[in-house]
Amino acid sequence: MWKLKPPLEMPLSLKYKHILEQLMPTEPSISLNLKKLSAEEEFPNLAKNQTCMAKVLTIQMYKRLRARATQSGFTLDDIIQPGVDKSEHSSIRIVGCVAGDAESYTVFMEFFDPLIELYHHDYQPNRMHRSNLNPENLKGGTNLDELYVLTCQVSTGRNVDDFCFPPHCSRGERRALEKLAIGALNALDGEFKGTYQSLKNLSEEEHQRLSAAGILSENLISPLMLSSGMARDWPDSRGVWHNDMKNFIVWVNKEDHLRITSIQDGGNVKQVFTRYCLGLKKLEEIYHRKKHPFIWKDNLGYVSTCPSDLGTGAADASAGTEVWDISNADRIGFSEVELVQLLVDGIKLLIHMDKYIEQGSPIEDLFPTQKQMDIHE
Repeated sequence: MWKLKPPLEMPLSLKYKHILEQLMPTEPSISLNLKKLSAEEEFPNLAKNQTCMAKVLTIQMYKRLRARATQSGFTLDDIIQPGVDKSEHSSIRIVGCVAGDAESYTVFMEFFDPLIELYHHDYQPNRMHRSNLNPENLKGGTNLDELYVLTCQVSTGRNVDDFCFPPHCSRGERRALEKLAIGALNALDGEFKGTYQSLKNLSEEEHQRLSAAGILSENLISPLMLSSGMARDWPDSRGVWHNDMKNFIVWVNKEDHLRITSIQDGGNVKQVFTRYCLGLKKLEEIYHRKKHPFIWKDNLGYVSTCPSDLGTGAADASAGTEVWDISNADRIGFSEVELVQLLVDGIKLLIHMDKYIEQGSPIEDLFPTQKQMDIHE
């Protein structure tokens, strides 16, 4: 039998390993060896760009950050690409960037913090975020006038620890996320017992059935999904789950790992919110037991792919004879109860205004000054 003699001297790579490890940079980012042109030549044309990204990004910032990347390899150019593609004027505020993983918000803090402050009113990086999923704290919202309110929904995005976000995850990660989601969703019971539909296996009949129920739409892929890379390999490992009543819906691997929605016809927002809170808590407990909790940062709330969705969630209602979707513009810095309360109070005010107009009365004195809401047709 051959025997290998130990080396007379310890290899330098082992001898000085402990010293080399101490010299490794502590910053959680990778320095890229860029084989590109200069920063000035690579900097996008933002002259007519109306996105929040364009208002924050400068050539000086680009020079400092463009050679960085997160541990998974997401770069500043990856972050800003949606805004570079979506540059025309819009009446709706557009963020114009995405995060590829949770670490993006740390490595590129110099870019993200002022952008979040620009988009989200009253954002303070050092303020602790708070969550409140107790529907008993909501005041009113059980009987909004159904002549004006057609449907109500509360929704949120969630991303799972230890995985890249949809703009950057690999095929294997996406498939693992779908498998994890199917296991978690199938563990739900009672009013949340339901069915998962994989998009790649969806028959035309099933597609029509889900569309009629308002679960699917004609345009499943948005421009943001295309420019950011979220739509890669579509529809592989994408799907939608709904309970038997079709009033609790979870999308898998679209803009975020999960998109959770509670919805129903009529004006009982509190009932919708109660279902939302209960179902979300159940899912969060299941994911925690599987050692893949939802990602949370004290200053950002639940961490999302798009900075516009940071915080605790969203609520909206379809109202009026011309059918408008009315939702709260704020996400971050407010608890779930506060956001839904804002929606309830805002809808009540709009209905009050509508009735004044129908009677020919002026409404100028009814306008609030402390809050604004985005209204999208």
